[in-house]
Amino acid sequence: MAASGVLRDPRTIGRLRLASQRLAGMEAASAPELVRWMTAMQAQDLPAALWAVGVRVPGAGLSQVRAAIDSGAVVRSWPMRGTLHLVAADDLRWMLDLTAERLTRSIAARHRQLEITWADVEKARDLALEHISAEGPVSRAALFKVFDDGGQPTQGQRGIHLLGSLCRHGWLVLGPLSGNQQLIAAFDDWIPTSRILEREEALAEFLLRYFHSHGPATLRDFAWWTQLPLTEVRRAFEDVRPGLVALEFNGTSYWLSPEVAALLDAGLPGARSVHLLPGFDEFVLGYTDRSPVLPPEHSDLIVPGGNGVFKKTVVAGGQVVGTWALQGTGPRAAVVPEFFDEARPLGPAAEAALAKAGRRYTTFLAT
Repeated sequence: MAASGVLRDPRTIGRLRLASQRLAGMEAASAPELVRWMTAMQAQDLPAALWAVGVRVPGAGLSQVRAAIDSGAVVRSWPMRGTLHLVAADDLRWMLDLTAERLTRSIAARHRQLEITWADVEKARDLALEHISAEGPVSRAALFKVFDDGGQPTQGQRGIHLLGSLCRHGWLVLGPLSGNQQLIAAFDDWIPTSRILEREEALAEFLLRYFHSHGPATLRDFAWWTQLPLTEVRRAFEDVRPGLVALEFNGTSYWLSPEVAALLDAGLPGARSVHLLPGFDEFVLGYTDRSPVLPPEHSDLIVPGGNGVFKKTVVAGGQVVGTWALQGTGPRAAVVPEFFDEARPLGPAAEAALAKAGRRYTTFLAT
């Protein structure tokens, strides 16, 4: 395909994103490979994040995704937006180097309210590393007790802000799983090898990997996703622009990889696909403008009252068409969808795809 083109149908953007995000067409072979491809996957809800990986890796079970975290190949931390994400272990350091300073400035007022000074952060660091060095990875509750006993109160969100600061500055990281919680490890012990990139190189890689894994997307999407300054993003984009394809829709440029853009000529997958995506999935959250896949009039059905809690979504043909929930447990568990427009049924092929997606999810949970 040529290096640019014009889109008339917004549904094409959704189907191209299915391909970029490894939900249709191209496949990832393992959980670590998938997370590296996606660059970062929002993960404040751990069970949802595990399924966000599993739904993109054919045949993967819950145990395999958990094993990727327990091995240290995939880690969970606050690399951007003050929100937990899954990332490849050796990517975390350079991401933090790009984003931590700006985020630290953005929460400075909140730290003043919580009476957290830099000296407090350093004291909490020393307490945490001393305890972990002696006892190994520790639960959040146990670490907060260490903080409290050491004169660093954790009440009223002070504890989570201390922990976030220590992770953001590369002293701690969320490590192995313990049930549905993660133990907290020393960064350098849990991630012995990190890629070190200069800022310009890191930003160029961030941009290129985002558009490959999330395209078609805009520069504003990327700037929102990372919370990096749009001015800096625009300058850095000129270095990666030749390796991307531009598609224009409604006067806006959307960027994506040449491989995915070529599907417009070779045959775009996903027309009859149905996916059951978790809450907080990158297919919805990875963009500041979600209108190409989620009509604005339905946004409140995904995030009721704008409370920041994203529901699980049913995605058909690259469009968000409803929400879903799991009812029951064990062998009797069943997916129950709730469509935005009950008067427009999916049709026989899509209904069959929905049933298959439901079986895929319950199998994932059981394996």
